[in-house]
Order: sequence, then C-alpha cells, then structure tokens
Amino acid sequence: MKYEQLAKDIIENVGGKENVNSVVHCITRLRFKLKDESQANTEVLNNMDGVVTVRQSGGQYQVVIGNHVADVYKAVVAEGGFQTQKEDDGNDEEEKGSLLNRFIDLIAGIFTPILSVLVASGVLKGLNALFTATGLLKEESGTYQILNAIGDGLFYFLPIILGYTAMKKFGGTPFLGMVIGMALVYPDLENLQGSGDPLYTLFAGTMIESPVYIEFLGIPVILMSYSMSVIPIIISTFFAAKLENFFTKIIPAVVRMFLVPMLTMVIIIPLTFMIIGPIATWLSQLIGDGSVGLYELSPIIAGALLGGFWLVLVMFGLHWGLVPIAINNFSTVGQDPILALIFAHSFALAGALLAVLLITKNQNTKTLTPPAIVSAIFGVTEPGMYGIALPLKKPFIFTVISSAIGGALIGAFGTRGYEMAGLGLFQIPSFIHPENGFDFAIIGAIIAAVVALILAFVLTYFFGGVNQNTNDTQEEPSESTSNHETNSLTQEQIASPLKGKVVNLSDVEDTAFATGALGKGAAIEPTEGVVHSPVTGTVTALFPTKHAIGLTSDNGAEILIHIGLDTVQLEGEHFSTDLNQGDRVEKGQLLLSFDKDGIEKDGYIITTPVVISNHDNYELSITDQPDVTTQDVLLEVTPK
Repeated sequence: MKYEQLAKDIIENVGGKENVNSVVHCITRLRFKLKDESQANTEVLNNMDGVVTVRQSGGQYQVVIGNHVADVYKAVVAEGGFQTQKEDDGNDEEEKGSLLNRFIDLIAGIFTPILSVLVASGVLKGLNALFTATGLLKEESGTYQILNAIGDGLFYFLPIILGYTAMKKFGGTPFLGMVIGMALVYPDLENLQGSGDPLYTLFAGTMIESPVYIEFLGIPVILMSYSMSVIPIIISTFFAAKLENFFTKIIPAVVRMFLVPMLTMVIIIPLTFMIIGPIATWLSQLIGDGSVGLYELSPIIAGALLGGFWLVLVMFGLHWGLVPIAINNFSTVGQDPILALIFAHSFALAGALLAVLLITKNQNTKTLTPPAIVSAIFGVTEPGMYGIALPLKKPFIFTVISSAIGGALIGAFGTRGYEMAGLGLFQIPSFIHPENGFDFAIIGAIIAAVVALILAFVLTYFFGGVNQNTNDTQEEPSESTSNHETNSLTQEQIASPLKGKVVNLSDVEDTAFATGALGKGAAIEPTEGVVHSPVTGTVTALFPTKHAIGLTSDNGAEILIHIGLDTVQLEGEHFSTDLNQGDRVEKGQLLLSFDKDGIEKDGYIITTPVVISNHDNYELSITDQPDVTTQDVLLEVTPK
C-alpha cells in the first residue's frame, strides 16, 4: 500500500491505536478523537514527510495531509483496524449540530452494523410464519423449531448485540457492553419473575405496580423481561462508557486492565436492574402504546403522511428515528403499524422507474434502470432513488405522491406487521396474523402496493417530462469534459466564488491554509451565503458535509473552496447543494448555499479560503481590490 508506512508513523505518533477513539477525514485532514492528546507527539508529526501540519481544535487532533487525504485515511483505517464510519466518543459537549442530527447519528451508528442480519432474521421469521399459516409446517415439528431459533435468536438476545454496537458508538469497550446485555437476559434472573410469592410489591395500585422477588444489598430489584428490548441497553451502555472512561483516567495502568471493567460492571449492571431498566422499560411501553394509539386515531392520515414522506426521511437519515420505535413496538405490544404503512413506497418507486425505462432515450439511464427496479421491488430503494428518480425530479415527486396514497390504503385496510422483516416483497410474510393467519389486511397491503406501482408508472409515463430533461440522469461527457485532461495548462482568470472582503491567506486562523500548505490563493470574508463557480469545469471533490468543494477547470486549474474554518464539525448543518461529485459546472453557476449567520452563531469563523491546489504549476497573481463580487477576478494563473 502506497501510504502504509505513513499510516504506521501517524498512528504511532498520535499515541498508538489504543489512544484513538475514532478517526474520520474531511477534504484535507485526518481528524482524530484521542483519549489523551498529551500522548501525541505533535512535534514529530509536524516534521513528518507527508504531513502538512497538526492542529488541535474543537476536541479533535487534526493531522493535515492535503488533497490525497482519502488515500492516507484508508491506509490509517487498515493499519489501525478502525471503523470507516464516523464514531462518537460520547462527549456531547464537543459535538456540533442540532440535537436531532446527533440523535439520528446515534441511532444510525447503533443499528447500521446489524441492519442486514436484523432484516435477514426478520425474513426468516416471516417465512416461518408463512409456512405454518399454509400448513407446510406445524409448530411442533423440529424443522419449525430450528427455523424459529435461527430467526428468533437475534431478537431474543438483541440486548447483547446492541450492547456491542452501542458501547462502541459511545466510545467504550464493546465487549463490556455485551456483558451488560448478557446480564439483562440471564436466564436464572428472568425465571425468577412470577416464581412463587413476591417479597413485597412496589407502587401498588398504580400503572407501574411491580412485585419484588429479590434485593441487592437490601435494595429492591424490579425484575423485567429484557429479551428483545432496545432502550434499556442503550441507556445502560451510555452511562457505562462514561464510567469506564472515568475509571480509565484515575486507576493506575498496572491494574487498569481488569479493575476498570470489573468496577464498571459491578456498578452499572445493578443500577440497570434497579433503576435504568425499569424506567426505560416503562418508557418503552409508553412509546409503543403512544405510537399505536396515534395510528388508531386516524390510520389513513398516518398512512398517507408516513408512506408519502418515508423516502424523504430516508434521504435525510431521519427514518432512523422511527426504526427503534418499530422494534420497540414488536417487543412491547407484539405488533407494529409504522413499518407496515411504508410498505408501498418501494413499489411506487419501481413503477416510476419502469416508466422511465420505457420512455428515456438516454442509454446510460436505460442501463442503470433495470437493476434499480429489481432492487426496489425487494425493498432496496437507494439505487433508483439517488441514481435516477431524484436527478429527474418529477419521477421522485410522483413516487412520493403514489407512496402516500398506498400508505393511506394500508391504513384503511388496517394492515400491521407482527415480525421485524425486510422491505418490498420480503415484508409480506410479516403481515400474517399470528392467530388469524391470512386475512384481508394482507390482501389490502398487496392491493395498496399494486395501486402505488401503477399510479407512479402512469404519472411518470405521461407527466414525468423525462425526455424534456436534456441531461436525463447524467449528461454524456461533453467534448470539453473528455478533452480537458489531455490539454496543456493555459493562462486563466479565476473569478471570486463569493461576494465579500478579500483577506490575505497568511491572515487566516488555520495554519494549514495560512502557510500555503494546501495551496496558494486568497481568502474571503463573505457578506452573502452563496458560492458560485469561479470557472467552467468539473466538481472533483464534494465532501458529504458540503462545507468544501473542489473544482478542476477545463484549463487544468485545481481549485479548493473551503467555507469557514473547522466547519466540517457542523456535519452539513447550515449547508445545502444539489451538486454531486463529477458534475459539470459553468462559470457563475450556483454551487452551494450556506447560512452565514447560523454558522457564526454556532461559534465558527466564516473566513473562506480559495486556493489553487496545483499551484506549483503556475505563477499566481491576486487581485488588489479590497472587496469583490462574483463577477470580479480574484486570481489569475499563468503556467510556468
């Protein structure tokens, strides 16, 4: 690997892999969250070949690499065995962004690692229910019992699995989280419930009346059934990670290896049984009853809203806020309406994609669409949504409308899920009632899916305007796009991408930019929250947080526009763009917009460096105007 030695040296000088809570990268730098920043050898890193500089800011230890940071990041992840997804060490005070964004990030981080096996287990449970409903299997048969164990195992021991993923998300030791989960489903404790007369009863006469069968150090323990539970283990591991981190700091290294986990377990596990578990369980039951009750108020409206907006929620990652509620519903009330109401959305998308396939004249779209249709039918909507429907706009709108109508029909038919399952066709077995078997609710769900598919097809076919969009899903590479890579560099004027005051790059409060290590150019104090393309060319880099964009002009200049300093930590909040990496842009075209006041209110400097990354190839001149608009020349580059 090209950067293997550099990765080894970086890991060694940030204090070793054991000192790293997490590592991510932005457009120019590696961003470590270290357990102890004093263990890092900043002086060595600053003088290391391949490292531009080091910055410590916002609770992050930032190793500035430059344009090839993505390759170095891959080498660091491979060498250190780190996870490639963004991790959270649980230090909320260091995190930026809205509470909603942090909540979604938390839920996604906990459930994403197990999503595939969670769905697979649900599909098996659904198929087993299908086999018994049709008489192919009897519940007494060994085949049924083994299939049930395969499908039900994950759900029964879910606290153990979530103990691992949640503890990892909170920055603690994952196996310690698993032990907490194991204690929660320990058979001997579960079997004590209802075994003989209780010692006494707490909260008698209330909705949380609880018999007490055992005590811990004289303190009553309210036993609950934690198999298939979600909320208790997540709350427990949150506090466990905090406690483990505290003990790690104060306990001498010579006994830390066994004393830290022992003390953490002996405190957190009893607290979970006595306080966290019961409160979380009551909360879980309240949420489950509340969501089902809301559905019962108006299942048609609930279906229309949830079915229609599901794909929009998926786009922004907000669906993760509903998935745990659905899982909680299965464990507390034995059924869930939430996931049932979104059943039609993938079929609506398939209908819209089928219409696109039949009427598009773009060969690239014709190639992409068939596999996207198949994926949608089986519940995987991302390829069709992001690759085809969204770029064409109207097919996506018609998908949302059709999905809303399908959701309303599902609500009207009273369809509910009784098992966690996959989406698309794989979701159908989950609608089988455990006592009634096949009923009209299943037929109603199928009718709703067919209606959504046909409606989306008709709307897209006649009103989708697919061939009116000259780009279709993507333009075929233009002559200038395909040829500019082979052209020699030429003199070029780079317009200002923003309106504002021109600032010397050396005055920027970021060493990597101020020293010119990331490129030569200037900075702008923007007066408006819009960024326009300074050249005609291609988007060659667009970080998911949208705080920075890289362009390559048709004449070969590589330009980096970095809105604000350390704004990667906003995780996309205050930024918006419709562009994708690889898109063609014209000079003066709107690239992205940002909430200038919101960024500054969150405590970030809005100064925006605009640099030429391949400056070694040019002689560079900078405007002497104190203020610029997007019509003015900011930089002029002349090949050496």
